[in-house]
Amino acid sequence: MRTDHPGYTRAPVGTAVSEAGEAAVAVNGKKLAVYVLVVFVLYVIITDPAKAADYVQIGFQGISDAAKAVGDFFTWLADGAH
Repeated sequence: MRTDHPGYTRAPVGTAVSEAGEAAVAVNGKKLAVYVLVVFVLYVIITDPAKAADYVQIGFQGISDAAKAVGDFFTWLADGAH
C-alpha cells in the first residue's frame, strides 16, 4: 500500500477491527432475534393451535386490508385525485 501520496491519512489503529466487530455483533443480534421469533412461533403453535390459527387469520386480514387501501389510493390517483 502506498503511503507517500498527497492526502493520505492513516486511520486510527483498531478502527477497521472495531467496525468489523460491530458488524459481527449486529449480525449475531439479528440471528438471535430471528431464532427467538421462530421459537416463540413454534411454542404458540404447539401449545395452542387454535390461537395460532387466529393469529394467522388476523395477519392475512391485515395484509388484505392494506392491499385494498393501496389499491383504493392508486384508483383515487388515477381518477385525478379529486
